[in-house]
Amino acid sequence: MSDRVGDPLPLGGSGTWPYSKGLMAQALVGVGVGLEPAYRLAARLEVDLAERDARTVELDRLEALAVLELGEAEGVQVVSRLRRWSALQALELPLLLLVGGATGTGKSTVATEVAHRLGITRVTSTDFVRQTMRAFFSPDFMPSVHSSSFEVDGGGEDAVVAGFLEQTRNVLVGVEGAIDRALTEGWSMTLEGVHLVPGMIPSQIDGALVVHAVLAIESEDVHRTHFFVRDRATGGTRAMERYLSQLDAIRRLQDYIVARAHEAGVPVIEGSNPERATATLLELVLAAAQPGGSR
Repeated sequence: MSDRVGDPLPLGGSGTWPYSKGLMAQALVGVGVGLEPAYRLAARLEVDLAERDARTVELDRLEALAVLELGEAEGVQVVSRLRRWSALQALELPLLLLVGGATGTGKSTVATEVAHRLGITRVTSTDFVRQTMRAFFSPDFMPSVHSSSFEVDGGGEDAVVAGFLEQTRNVLVGVEGAIDRALTEGWSMTLEGVHLVPGMIPSQIDGALVVHAVLAIESEDVHRTHFFVRDRATGGTRAMERYLSQLDAIRRLQDYIVARAHEAGVPVIEGSNPERATATLLELVLAAAQPGGSR
């Protein structure tokens, strides 16, 4: 699957892989195995192949060794994920992974990690698109893109949501251009951002596998701590106090986005634990590649 998802590991009809320890370790990490146990299992496979004078890995044999190395529950689960990962790689379609959610829910962290595990090298954000649009459209011509998503006053009874929707409609013009370019070139791409509102962006696109999910944090206290964590991680460049002072508006937008997700049948992932959210999003992608999955 050239320039789609990662480097293919050919899976023949007999259920075997031509063996490479490095590629096997990469595949194991890609489906959620830690780096150290992934390399231990890959090395164990290498020894097993040498002892049997074999050059390919049968998935049944891989499962047996994975159970010995990782334990029964995890070993079986890892091989199941590898089967689905291989099916994803075999698709002759680019993958478009869309990760939405309000500010501070961990979209960037989770989307980037899943892209890394899948070998997707093109990762961008709607904030980047908005920043690019600011360079071309003055505040007088397009004022909404010159404010943060939670600071646009759209007027009316729910000014926060109205302003956000005005900004989103403008930003999505640029987003659609980025998607069109990726699909024209046959590129897989991960796109994250608050503006990926369910129902405002297509959930199905001809010629692509689209996976759309929304991150949300149920607890307001946990949501607040995410801004402290981000402030430390960025050396204070993300203006924590500004976000905290606008937390009510940010939470209002989260409520709106989550409601739209439920209406559109888009999965909502709890973002309070980034590792768990990453695993959940990866499962959604792998499931979508299966027969009957979302295409």
